[in-house]
Amino acid sequence: MKTTDFGREGEDIAARFLTEKGYHILDRNWRCGKNEVDIIAKDGDVIVIVEVKARHSSYAGEPEMAVTKDKQRILVRVANIYVQCKRLKNEVRFDIVSILMINGKESIHHIPDAFYARLR
Repeated sequence: MKTTDFGREGEDIAARFLTEKGYHILDRNWRCGKNEVDIIAKDGDVIVIVEVKARHSSYAGEPEMAVTKDKQRILVRVANIYVQCKRLKNEVRFDIVSILMINGKESIHHIPDAFYARLR
C-alpha cells in the first residue's frame, strides 16, 4: 500500500470514528497554500481542527508524537485562515486522532484538546 493510500485510509477511519461520536465533518484535506488540515469538524458549537496520524507500528513512538510544535504552529495558522475565510465566530479546538494499524487491527486514540493555540 502506498503511503498516500495509507494516509487516506487513516483519515477515512478517523472521519468515521468522529462521525460515530456525533461530530459533523465540515471539510477534509482543507488546503491553504502548501499546508493542509486533515479534518475540520464541529463538536456541538466548537470547530475542531483534527490532525490524523496513522502508523503500522509504534516502534518510533506513538503516532501522536509526530505532531511537533512546528506542525502545531502550522495548524493554528491554517485554522485562523479557515475561520476568517468562513467568517466563523465559534470557539476552535485542536484534536489528534492517532491510529495504529497492526495485522489488520485498528487501535484508535482520540485526544481532544491535544494542544492549545499559543499567542505571542
